[in-house]
Amino acid sequence: MTRPDTQPDDRLILATDVPHAVAGLELAQKLGDAVSFYKIGLGMLTGGGLALANELKQDHGKRIFLDMKLFDIGATVEAAVRGLAQFDIDFLTVHGDPHVVRAAKEGAAGSDLKILAVTILTSLDRGDLDASLIRDGALPDLVTERADRAFEAGADGVIASPQEAAAIRALGSSAGKLIVTPGVRPAGADLGDQKRVATPAEAIAAGADHIVVGRPIWKAPDARQAAQAILATLP
Repeated sequence: MTRPDTQPDDRLILATDVPHAVAGLELAQKLGDAVSFYKIGLGMLTGGGLALANELKQDHGKRIFLDMKLFDIGATVEAAVRGLAQFDIDFLTVHGDPHVVRAAKEGAAGSDLKILAVTILTSLDRGDLDASLIRDGALPDLVTERADRAFEAGADGVIASPQEAAAIRALGSSAGKLIVTPGVRPAGADLGDQKRVATPAEAIAAGADHIVVGRPIWKAPDARQAAQAILATLP
């Protein structure tokens, strides 16, 4: 179904993986109303990432996804999330271990912040899991099991590659939950450090609510045009 042109299509989340907040704000100004949702990650944390998040939200009306992938003991995660919830953020990532998810939900209590649980990073494959002593099993099965456990622990959604989105959406526990997919590349784009990828249209068709795209947009000669071209492919 095509969305009305007058409504911002927030299914596309831009990964703002630029060096600092000034570059991020310049990029947002170039993109204008073509992008309404921005992901700010660890790479920009020391470059004014929280200040950028606040400015994009308060002054430009953008939605904000803070990609911190928090992992620690429960009390520390809860305290960190409680502090971050003060920034009027829309999404925040934590690792999908149930104790982490439960603590994050406690920290987010009373706010509109959605806690998204990371299943297995989209830059990893089975060989990487073996090197990290992660138990045997097909990677898609492990992702789906981690998603199910995260939902049971209270996660509002999960982060998974587009290749696992359909299996996660088929889980009974996924009803009303969000699936956000990095590892999305337009046809013919450089894969970069991603290993489990799909096109934007394939990701949405598989059940993703949001796709995360970075370099194919902000490295393009015309970032606004690149974003609009991706949005035009979405079903």
